[in-house]
Amino acid sequence: MTDQQPTSLSPSDAVRRAYRALADYADPATFISTKPEAAALAEAAALEAAGPEGKPLYGKVFAVKDNIDAAGLETTAACPAFTYRPKASSFVVAKLEAAGAIVIGKTNLDQFATGLVGVRSPYGVPGNALRADLIPGGSSSGSAVSVAAGIVDFALGTDTAGSGRIPAGMNGIVGLKPTLGLLSATGVVPACRTLDTISIFARDVDTAVAATAAAAGYDDADAYSRALPLPTLGGLPKSFRVGVPLPAQRKFFGDAHAEAAYAADIARLTALGASIVELDFEPLHAVARLLYEGPWVAERYAATKPLIETNPGAFHPTTLKIIGGAQGLTAVSAFEATYRLADLKRQTAPIFDKVDILAVPTVPRAYTVAELEADPIVLNSNLGSYTNFVNLLDLAAISVPAGQRGDGLPSSLTFIGKAGTDGYLASIARAVEGKAPTGPLRAPHGKIELAVVGAHLTALPLNKELVSLGGTYLRDVTTTPDYALYALPGTVPPKPGLLRVASGSGIAAEIWALDSRGFGEFVSKIPAPLGIGTLSFTDGTSAKGFLVEAEAVKGAQDISSYGGWRAYLAR
Repeated sequence: MTDQQPTSLSPSDAVRRAYRALADYADPATFISTKPEAAALAEAAALEAAGPEGKPLYGKVFAVKDNIDAAGLETTAACPAFTYRPKASSFVVAKLEAAGAIVIGKTNLDQFATGLVGVRSPYGVPGNALRADLIPGGSSSGSAVSVAAGIVDFALGTDTAGSGRIPAGMNGIVGLKPTLGLLSATGVVPACRTLDTISIFARDVDTAVAATAAAAGYDDADAYSRALPLPTLGGLPKSFRVGVPLPAQRKFFGDAHAEAAYAADIARLTALGASIVELDFEPLHAVARLLYEGPWVAERYAATKPLIETNPGAFHPTTLKIIGGAQGLTAVSAFEATYRLADLKRQTAPIFDKVDILAVPTVPRAYTVAELEADPIVLNSNLGSYTNFVNLLDLAAISVPAGQRGDGLPSSLTFIGKAGTDGYLASIARAVEGKAPTGPLRAPHGKIELAVVGAHLTALPLNKELVSLGGTYLRDVTTTPDYALYALPGTVPPKPGLLRVASGSGIAAEIWALDSRGFGEFVSKIPAPLGIGTLSFTDGTSAKGFLVEAEAVKGAQDISSYGGWRAYLAR
């Protein structure tokens, strides 16, 4: 792999560098088609003439998985007989281009995005960027390789069962699988339309989040689009609860290096402040099995119906076997699986009362191409052990290189959280990368800073309310010394109440960032005698935060001497 493109490059220089890297990498199976360099340079020149203002991805170069439309380039879904030339770019590609990024080509994939292996394409097998004998991972194989090889800054994949995460883990890069509906699917050839999302590959978390934020937005033309908070990178919470599988339920399929690396990665999370909680993962594994053992494969049939019924010979043999299996399914089996999934959703929901996130191995075993060719369907299923359940349960995820295996390959962790927690997960992933924010973090444009002093602090019982609303932790602060903190009577344990006084103490607080929708929803649930006011802090900043009515503290215990709610609870 090469280092990330220097940010000082002009768009034209960035394009030239990308095409040189493409030529040097010399793998004809990574891209299915490329834009003429002259056309990309013309786009770069137009960008330079307009300037970078309002373009957060100014001069970034990216690639697009070839089941996503990009104007001027054919869409094949890795099936020559399916090829068409779109009249317009997909919603997401158009947004990225408007943000200043430049497409250079369309990448190879497992045909019709069916597979986690990256070897089911008539256009060849993209070479794994780390070791030639290994599979690249799929279905977004070419996109992951184009990033890992240093050709592009980021690339678009898609993810139904793990195709935005497995290739990232196999090639040692970041794979951000957003909450379903955050990125529009308009202009995407679907695999399972109800479960699909575009995903983002990058060499670091910052780039992945920047591309996701630029690509996100509600799209009325996509019936599955949702108005969701844009991901915001924050700091690492002082403490966070991480769910991992019980030791007996960890699946590595004989890969001792993967098993040892996962244990080391868990230890690293502990060093970062995580509290590890071992969980029964069997309900999650049961959900994972539903994806290919249940009738969702019929969605793949629906997406390819005109071709598979008139020209089945156009399909890769393994792809045809999988999708063709839908012909034996019935509406009854679809409803039965829907009921089973609803039961499992109810069964798994309490997991996130016990933990803030899950941390699982991205890839349970690093398979070679030879191993995969000998047993293509079973090994593909094995690869999805920790990925298949995520979209079925409407969860967000991000995979990130975490450490190193005993054989020299990078290990990869995937962090999983509830819908809308994309920024929170990415903030923890960035800490695992070994990167820390420079200086105190402030809320970006469009976000509101909220100060919390009580049970909403990290690792305390109500913090999950902030996380579920898309909140991200920014920084620790201390109020100016004109506040008093009280333990309000009437509940066990008592609630904290912060009051502005003439002479008081500095009280510890945390600042979180929420979008206006999340902030409004949060404030609407605040019970009397609490309310929201503007708090002042010793660093010269201010933020909205909890205050209590003066009448409510009469007879309450003044606990200001502890300096904060967390210290009071630990008394």
